[in-house]
Amino acid sequence: MKFLVEIDVMPLKALLDPQGKAVTNTLHNMGHSTAENVRIGKHITMDLEAEDMMIAEEKTEEICKKVLSNPIMESFQYKINKA
Repeated sequence: MKFLVEIDVMPLKALLDPQGKAVTNTLHNMGHSTAENVRIGKHITMDLEAEDMMIAEEKTEEICKKVLSNPIMESFQYKINKA
């Protein structure tokens, strides 16, 4: 069975996000002073073959933990839908 997986990887809230800070400063310089707490992350999509939803979730967890995120600095969340 084929699944479509959408993954968001974001820096942990407790850590400084230099990209987000730079974008916030740029927005303020452009006159968008109400923009605050910009955080920059990654959005990843992939097709995944698995026998069922439970196995798709297990595979996605492993991929996120071992390849797509750094657990010391980032958190992740995902959605899985049948393709």
